[in-house]
Amino acid sequence: METNLQQTVGYGEDEFCNEARDLIKTYLQKDSAIHFVSGGTQANLIVISSILKPHESVIAVESGHIAVHETGAIEATGHKVNTVPTTDGKITLEEIQNILTLHTDEHMVKPKLVYISNSTEVGSVYTKAELTVIYDFCQENNLYLFVDGARLGSALTSSKCDLTLEDLANLTDIFYIGGTKNGALIGEAIIINNSKLNEDFRYHIKQKGGMLAKGRLIGIQFAEMFKNDLFFEMGKHANAMAKKLAEGIAGEGYNFLTVPSSNQIFPILFNYEIERLQEHFDFFIWQKMDEEKSAIRLVTSWATPEEQVDHFLKQL
Repeated sequence: METNLQQTVGYGEDEFCNEARDLIKTYLQKDSAIHFVSGGTQANLIVISSILKPHESVIAVESGHIAVHETGAIEATGHKVNTVPTTDGKITLEEIQNILTLHTDEHMVKPKLVYISNSTEVGSVYTKAELTVIYDFCQENNLYLFVDGARLGSALTSSKCDLTLEDLANLTDIFYIGGTKNGALIGEAIIINNSKLNEDFRYHIKQKGGMLAKGRLIGIQFAEMFKNDLFFEMGKHANAMAKKLAEGIAGEGYNFLTVPSSNQIFPILFNYEIERLQEHFDFFIWQKMDEEKSAIRLVTSWATPEEQVDHFLKQL
């Protein structure tokens, strides 16, 4: 509201976006290119379609956001998503190698990009050692590494994650910092660490509909989030609420689909319990375990009040 009557340059080149870029770079400790776009699906679509040639593909786990929850956005640009199985949401070198081994000639797509998300779609997080191994493998095999950071605020503040933004700047070709899932009204910040990938990138943003005319609206938010560690404080709160929720559920004797690590937890409940809980709460049934039980997804956020966690545990 304070800036509504200020005359600024549009399309993400205003003073507020520049301030946000400078603040983020103090965490990166690197002069990476930073672009603000409207949302996570747009970020994934723009990044992947800008990197890949028409005959090239992206490797992702079966549960990856680009493979499941983006309405085929990547395939709609003509790029195949080579999916690999996973038990914990994370990709392994063996699975990447299997895709490379399978695709041998010009009669198949050519795998060129590895996509991972941190935290993953099932709440697990990558460590620095794991990311280093993947990045080194990508470097050795002429692959690009892209990290979907829609939930990066939760990942970086997880007790099971030792990564920093500086590490991500050094161990990826490109990643993005998710604002939308960590307190912002709208917007993500794409960080390009491999300068080759920055060529004509704003053309791709514009063509794919991710460029906001009043770009200052995203810049202002990211500047505020990175002035006094607010971005990390919001992630910490989401994780703290998830931790309390998970400990309370475990205390009642329930198991989880994956080890609780971030602000997404996946307890396994009896179906009749799920039906009763749905009378009071809105959540997603993630996976059917058998005829009697299913795993549900519970997500806490920067805005989750502790009383709501207590209420859920009481109802359970």
